[in-house]
Amino acid sequence: MKFKPESLMMSHGYKPEWSEGAIKCPIFQTSTFVFKSAEEGKAYFELAYGLREPDQGEAPGLIYSRLNNPDLEILENRLCLWDEAEECAVFESGMSAISTAMLAFLKPGDVLLYSKPLYGGTSHFITEVLTRWGVEIQGFQPTETPDAIIRRARAEGWADCLAMIHIETPANPTHTQIDIRGMRQIADALGTEDRPVRVAVDNTYMGPLWQHPLKHGADLVLYSATKYIGGHSDVIAGACLGSREVMMPIKTLRTFLGNMAGPWTGWLLMRSLETLKVRMEQQCANAQKVADFLSHHPKVEHVNYLGLLTEADGEAYRLYQTQCEAPGAMLSFDIVGGEQQAFAFLNHLKLVKLAVSLGSTESLAQHPASMTHAGIPPEEREAMGIRDQLVRLSVGVENADDLIRDLGQALSAVPVPEAANAF
Repeated sequence: MKFKPESLMMSHGYKPEWSEGAIKCPIFQTSTFVFKSAEEGKAYFELAYGLREPDQGEAPGLIYSRLNNPDLEILENRLCLWDEAEECAVFESGMSAISTAMLAFLKPGDVLLYSKPLYGGTSHFITEVLTRWGVEIQGFQPTETPDAIIRRARAEGWADCLAMIHIETPANPTHTQIDIRGMRQIADALGTEDRPVRVAVDNTYMGPLWQHPLKHGADLVLYSATKYIGGHSDVIAGACLGSREVMMPIKTLRTFLGNMAGPWTGWLLMRSLETLKVRMEQQCANAQKVADFLSHHPKVEHVNYLGLLTEADGEAYRLYQTQCEAPGAMLSFDIVGGEQQAFAFLNHLKLVKLAVSLGSTESLAQHPASMTHAGIPPEEREAMGIRDQLVRLSVGVENADDLIRDLGQALSAVPVPEAANAF
């Protein structure tokens, strides 16, 4: 019998008899593990250092918690089920997952192609850190087609240096979508058998439930596991998933960087995975109601939410229908006015909390231009659609009617712009 991932989150990869019948996997708070014999220790290290291929049915043994730990291994096995990945690596943060994946495949002289906009931390790492180490970077706007990017790469002379493509779809916080299959097209056109171009997708916005990039041609799917996977605003973690071949250099580098998650983090995330589907389904249902409300409010200029797309939206609607399982629980909207009006709205919220992050049980609101994307030059923010009146909202599991009442009373406190008063 083949069970659904949500049914396996309580048991996959763990047997109660391993731990005195405990129904839940314990926290293995240990740095090292005892070998039964010197021969067993030798065999474990041979596999750990890749000195030989495993025998049939042989699995890596427990050596040291920087290499592997039961909580981490069981968590990684369970995360693989959602994206149907062969391997998973869990990190101490989303940024450590992203930076390790990039460092595993990029060297001086290589080119990284990336979509705009990205999460502010990712953008900073690409533009301020990778460039110091000799990695060339090429950004692109969602309006640029794969064929146009290929032509530009060849015309500008960096086609033979492209090593990795990193995208975030839907984009944070504009909800602009990137064609994952289109990125695969670029990678295949500009890469070779000896020099493959890896496609990585930050899937944090959609979580493991609403979009599965590996099915659409991505090599890697990345998460800030702090968000929907953790889901309770009480743990920081990241995850990277893909094939065994692609994940091997990432897991090897993680071992030597030492940025894997610890057993307590692993245990907390295993707890959260048990309710991931019911949480995310409720959040999505709430978000659709909130988006519908905001889209008809006179003080809201525009709402960015996948669930509001129609056939009239053309390519955006096609991508949503092709790539996504549901519209998700993230939305952003432009308030009529500017920063003053956005701040007035945020300062009057009562049930919804003013904080960064997303994907948790509680609803959160923030101001991207002055908070998460403050490090991006103003002219770039404007080009990306991150304007002073934009507010980002992560919808939680509260009663949807209560959320709408809170948003409504906060909007009623927003002053009318002076230009509007003139009329």
